[in-house]
Amino acid sequence: MEFEVKKTFGKARLGVMKLHHGAVETPVFMPVGTNANVKLLTPRDLEEAGAEIILSNTFHLMLKPGVEIIKLHRGLHNFMGWKRPILTDSGGFQVFSLPKIRIDDEGVVFRSPIDGSKIFLNPEISMEVQIALGSDICMVFDHCPVPDADYEEVKEATERTYRWALRSKKAFKTENQALFGIVQGGIYPDLRRESALQITSIGFDGYAIGGLSIGEERSLTLEMTEVTVEFLPEDKPRYFMGGGSPELILELVNRGVDMFDSVFPTRIARHGTALTWNGKLNLKASYNKRSLEPVDERCGCYTCKNFTRSYIHHLFDRGEVLGQILLTIHNINFMISLMKEVRRSIEDGTFNELKSRVVEVYSSGGVNV
Repeated sequence: MEFEVKKTFGKARLGVMKLHHGAVETPVFMPVGTNANVKLLTPRDLEEAGAEIILSNTFHLMLKPGVEIIKLHRGLHNFMGWKRPILTDSGGFQVFSLPKIRIDDEGVVFRSPIDGSKIFLNPEISMEVQIALGSDICMVFDHCPVPDADYEEVKEATERTYRWALRSKKAFKTENQALFGIVQGGIYPDLRRESALQITSIGFDGYAIGGLSIGEERSLTLEMTEVTVEFLPEDKPRYFMGGGSPELILELVNRGVDMFDSVFPTRIARHGTALTWNGKLNLKASYNKRSLEPVDERCGCYTCKNFTRSYIHHLFDRGEVLGQILLTIHNINFMISLMKEVRRSIEDGTFNELKSRVVEVYSSGGVNV
């Protein structure tokens, strides 16, 4: 993997990553395809939207369909019919999100969300699975503490993350794949600094900011990001795990972050909410029943070029899945377009103006008309 910072505006960075399956311009938003698919979209939809890289999940793919099935297809790209880069999470987020039977330095024993059976995952297994998947960017196996963990619990998770990062790096014997380290430390500045120094001392192709945007106050999210970025190298990409709302992304770009992922745009689309240049739009609301406007006049996606708000309101009113599909197409197109505007604004020096506009319309709750 190669990474170049081409231009900066304050701490905001315009860059490019060169990966095995293609180049990715940064800052970039990665649509989430947990189960080897972005919900309700085909790979062609993603390509037409301009998505350059997507994310998939090691833990869930390990369970179903299983590594052997993906090996039959000679990797995840062939399995899902996606030719561009893929980043795979390590399963570390499931340490936070799923019920656990045991967690210690050896690894984690989970209850399967499918049948309740015991599943063991550790750094070595995670690396083995990700190598088999053939993703362009793999993530180290880390311990993400729960939001309400106290200082000692977070300290233990931070130290374990370091030990697991060492083991992940040792087990990562492959070509054509990059490996990113993950910084933990919760909402404690000293632990964030310690983790950043530890993880960067190992040496990875890129660095992720983990364990944030999981319930803490937005001000803490931004403060801990600033603390972390200060100790990350300038010549490596920086990835904020789980950041997906437009206003948060703009705030994080302003603090020197390059990569983002979230289910946010696709999840809210399935519940009738569109992302627009004027903020969020609730297509289920009755005021859209007679509206002949597109979802967003500034958008050139398939949905906005062909359908009215009235029609999409009707689809949601009748429980038709097409409404969810059309809004998902739009929201992903919006996020990709937003990132293009971010990159353009860094290039031409108008980033502050763009950030102010986006933060204002999304912080105020968005449009209702």
